[in-house]
Amino acid sequence: MQNELLSCAIRAALLAGKDILNIYNDPKADFAIERKADNSPLTIADKRSHAHIMDELDATSIPVLSEEGRLTDYNIRKGWKTLWVVDPLDGTKEFIKRNGEFTVNIALVENGIPVLGVIYVPVSRTLYFSEDSIGAYRIEGIDARSAGLSPDDLMEKADRLPLEQADTKGFVVVASRSHLSPETEEYIRKLESEYGHVNLISCGSSLKICRVAEGSADIYPRFAPTMEWDTAAGHAIVRASGKNIYLTDERTPLHYNKENLLNPWFIVK
Repeated sequence: MQNELLSCAIRAALLAGKDILNIYNDPKADFAIERKADNSPLTIADKRSHAHIMDELDATSIPVLSEEGRLTDYNIRKGWKTLWVVDPLDGTKEFIKRNGEFTVNIALVENGIPVLGVIYVPVSRTLYFSEDSIGAYRIEGIDARSAGLSPDDLMEKADRLPLEQADTKGFVVVASRSHLSPETEEYIRKLESEYGHVNLISCGSSLKICRVAEGSADIYPRFAPTMEWDTAAGHAIVRASGKNIYLTDERTPLHYNKENLLNPWFIVK
């Protein structure tokens, strides 16, 4: 059953990525930027990606919590033991800036824990996917033409996470390109006092979590607002790679389908 759900999520992400790229690469495309209630940007690409993902996930009969969908009342939602958590276009600001650092995020959450995750990077054609029983993987050079492949087929061509890394980079911290808060800067200074020299790399969207999962970064501190759909897919992938997302006590894992969907501050390591 989980294999079928992972296959569905991968197909949804790849097809949604195609929709996004059609807009991103069209020089005549009007991004039609709107503002949501929290003043964050929303584009036609977000909407089309959401619609395509919903079309695919509807077949599973599992409820969906999506950034661009209608928010179900918590009195109903709290009864969902299993649900999809979706961000159809994570990194809308990066999309608007045209720097390529945006993703499609799809996670399956069971009893508050993300057990299956898919993150697709349309511009680089990189797919990250995981499921607790098989581990976490990264495959490059993939697009919607591979939407019909099974997870087993993809695993044969993919690299298992974490990747083997030559230990020449020192201690690496990954941080947000758009949201480097004073608290995050203070935490990085603490790491510098502990490790001596810290290499800081920046990137957008859920790619930061993927960097830790693949081993190209050691830690990702986030002391700024995020929502559950920003982290659920990455959390599943980093868990399957042998790491986790913790609250700032660095012991308690992040939990999902809460009444308040705003994440507490967290550390990925």
